[in-house]
Amino acid sequence: MTDVPDGGNGMPDEPTVIPAPPKDWPNSEYCGPSHGVYTPSTQGKQYHKGVGPTLANYNGTSRTAKSTFTSEVTGEVGVSVTSGLQTSINTMLAKLEGKFDVNLSAKLTAKLGNTISVDTPSKKTTNAKYGVYRLKHTGVSYILYSNCQSSTRKTITSYSPYKVGWYLWES
Repeated sequence: MTDVPDGGNGMPDEPTVIPAPPKDWPNSEYCGPSHGVYTPSTQGKQYHKGVGPTLANYNGTSRTAKSTFTSEVTGEVGVSVTSGLQTSINTMLAKLEGKFDVNLSAKLTAKLGNTISVDTPSKKTTNAKYGVYRLKHTGVSYILYSNCQSSTRKTITSYSPYKVGWYLWES
């Protein structure tokens, strides 16, 4: 039997030593370092989180009238998550964006001075609230331990900001 020299130095290759992964107890599987997992499952409807007061205008005339509303405050709206999330908010948002093809933010700001004009029908009140629309999602989160066991899986409900705007309704 003859050793085949490597790359021309005339010496045989040294054996490669691969260290055994750390184990939580003897004869256990290894799944890498313990880490949190979040798996999104459903996307619900959008919900509006207002910033500042609800504005309203009553049209007491017999014709349609124009109502103009201007936001009076600046406010920030962030993610809302039930307890038990085992990852960062950014990791959760990235998973949601990938699964549902949406653009989400950890927080959005609704700013002072935004104006909207709408038609108000005769004898009706137009109501307006400025703020941030959030999408509702559900998913499952748990910890995957290095021995491939996992913690109890918890259902997570989240509301993630995705756009700033007005919510309008008539009464």
